[in-house]
Amino acid sequence: MATAKANMEKNPYENMKRLSPRKRAFKQMAGRFFQNKLAVIGGVFTILLICTAILAPVLAPYDPVEQDYAKYLESPSAENWFGTDEIGRDILSRVIYGAQVSIKAGIISVGIALAIGLPIGLFSGYYRGKLDEYVVMRLTDAILAFPPLVLALALAAVLGAGLENAMLAIGIVYVPTFVRLMRAEVLSQREREYVEAAKASGIRDLKIIFLHIFPNCLGPILVQATLAIAGAIIAEASLSYLGLGTQPPTPSWGSMLSMGQGYLAEAPWIALFPGVFIFITVLSINLFGDGLRDALDPKMK
Repeated sequence: MATAKANMEKNPYENMKRLSPRKRAFKQMAGRFFQNKLAVIGGVFTILLICTAILAPVLAPYDPVEQDYAKYLESPSAENWFGTDEIGRDILSRVIYGAQVSIKAGIISVGIALAIGLPIGLFSGYYRGKLDEYVVMRLTDAILAFPPLVLALALAAVLGAGLENAMLAIGIVYVPTFVRLMRAEVLSQREREYVEAAKASGIRDLKIIFLHIFPNCLGPILVQATLAIAGAIIAEASLSYLGLGTQPPTPSWGSMLSMGQGYLAEAPWIALFPGVFIFITVLSINLFGDGLRDALDPKMK
């Protein structure tokens, strides 16, 4: 027994051989991910940001909408770490609560895009035909012809100002991306032997689509969804900056940038801190998404 245990300690791959293929693949993927230090850092910061957004009422030192004109444009200090804005509100508290808006906007916008885009791409890629070629693909091509931010701006202007409408507009903009990605993955999977075997066994199309093809398409979808959240955060900040997203007095990083631009010479901290958090958040999510993509890449196995 001692000899067998010693041999297993000498050969770290012995335990891997005992695992099921699925568990072994997951362990290999996790190993590749954790070897990417930048991806791990991005993932850790993303988790911290989510925790900050959830615990905002506990972490924020002040009410983010409370006005104190006695603290008008105070610079960063021990009492107000990030300083105060033009009406005496604490910048740190507003940045913390702004994380709630950004995370909410990113997740819900991408959730809307996934809920609409994945079923369309799934059925379109599996059944093909004229509906796929002349309606679905041409419509997605037409939407993708517009710059995403310009299209989101136009939709938000039509729907009206507000966070909910901004999230809906951003979600619609990302729908074609997930339609095309899901369709491409389904086209690749539907020609494989396991699908042919399932059809020969008499399994119904819906079962083949949802139980066999769909799970094998989730890797690229997960990576794209992660990267899309970063884009959605930028889009929400841009719409709020232009007055079509989150409305005052609710704190949003984009609206804080808009308000701070008039005080860049006098009080640069008003725009500095929300801008820094937008940059770090988007960078971290992109690093995390890139790490996931590398970990899930079959060529790296």
